[in-house]
Amino acid sequence: MNSATLASLAAYFVLMLAIGLYAWRKSTGDSEGYLLAGRNLPPSVAALSAGASDMSGWLLLGLPGALYAAGLVEAWIGIGLFLGAVANWIIVAPRLREQTQRLGNALTIPQFLANRFPESGTMLRVTSAVIVVAFFTVYTAAGLVGGGKLFETAFAGILPNTMFSDYMLGILITAGIVLAYTMIGGFLAVSLTDFVQGLIMMGALIIMPLVVMFGPGGSAGGSLSEVPVEGFLDLTHGLTAIGFISAVTWGLGYFGQPHIIVRFMAIDKVKNVPRAAAFGLGWMGIALAGSIGLGLAGRAYVERNGLVVDDPETIFIVMAQLLFHPAVTGFLYAALLAAIMSTISSQLLVSSSSLTEDFYRLFLRRNASEAEAVNVSRIAVALVAIAACVLASDPNSEVLGLVANAWAGFGAAFGPLILLALTWDRMTGAGAVAGLVTGAGVVAGWIALGWNKAFLGGPGLYEIVPGFAAALGAIILVSMATGKRPGAM
Repeated sequence: MNSATLASLAAYFVLMLAIGLYAWRKSTGDSEGYLLAGRNLPPSVAALSAGASDMSGWLLLGLPGALYAAGLVEAWIGIGLFLGAVANWIIVAPRLREQTQRLGNALTIPQFLANRFPESGTMLRVTSAVIVVAFFTVYTAAGLVGGGKLFETAFAGILPNTMFSDYMLGILITAGIVLAYTMIGGFLAVSLTDFVQGLIMMGALIIMPLVVMFGPGGSAGGSLSEVPVEGFLDLTHGLTAIGFISAVTWGLGYFGQPHIIVRFMAIDKVKNVPRAAAFGLGWMGIALAGSIGLGLAGRAYVERNGLVVDDPETIFIVMAQLLFHPAVTGFLYAALLAAIMSTISSQLLVSSSSLTEDFYRLFLRRNASEAEAVNVSRIAVALVAIAACVLASDPNSEVLGLVANAWAGFGAAFGPLILLALTWDRMTGAGAVAGLVTGAGVVAGWIALGWNKAFLGGPGLYEIVPGFAAALGAIILVSMATGKRPGAM
């Protein structure tokens, strides 16, 4: 490993830890400070934090890999995600920011739901908290698997005289850095590191496609049309109706992702939500375009220069090694780690907040002091991280395969619930519980029946579609059956 590459990575790690120390000094005195940065995040920080915690390593690995393998038709997932993010910023962000503070100053999504529907408060709070902690532990493990595989691929033999494999070293280093700044600085540290990491990711996704296309061997992108894949540049080639629906409905998941929408709760003022939306959607548009461009240009470069890439999802790593000075390669590796770490830190903090506010303070220590609650949150962060490391320790585990399912599970269970809780006055607590259980249950059943892989003799339908629709219907029907009719006493 080149010393310049290591220096770039070391500088990145030091910067993350320094931000954690800064946040510790600024905002960790009470639960609101530790878990929501005192609801005082500037619009730009909240926006990029939401974007960086959302995209994870998928932005630099999964999406470019899909475009590399199949062509432009795979861009529909990115298009669906962007449209979902637009709707999330318009519908959810301003209402959630206002209502979570007005309704009992809720610090977590389960706490907000309990305050919104007090007649079913405990059931909603506990059920939703269990879902949050369980799924985010798996999500965190998936991110650590990505960190482990990056070290195994790019940093093999970096520390040869240890008892751990390169893969396990990657997991431990990634978890250790994230754990340090998250435990020390809380939500402010996570948000500020996300902001910096988002800028690094965007910079990498601007630089990489341009160098691949216009650098040596790139032929200014002219070789795109020479890729030996039929319909490589056709947005609709081979696209079926079910395939289109499955791709674009990924965007429905945004409404129910706790680690994303919690950023809306922390924006300093409701009136600043439109500014935050402009920052966030601008960042997302540039990042998605760069990711799509990397996948297409990377395939053209490989074909033109007679290279072999065994795993399409490593195209970012391959191009970073081939085309850049070692110091820049270190920066690009830092961008990939930033994508992974920004998501892990957000998931750890949301999980710890639910363990603290929705279990510890609800059942064990109702009168716990603010200092005690903050310390319990720090311990909870460590416990979730340890559990995730154990899950991620097997490189051949099926953890990564659960990520798409978990996105759908969160989206179907919480998406309709959050949307209607914020916008429909006639929604009841019974309807909320019905939607939460129905959404999660239908997604689980759809996966168990294999209909997400093959449906009605054709390609599978993404499980978020039936799950979201069923949860929406359950909330409306049960709320109408259990709520007071207009004019009733």
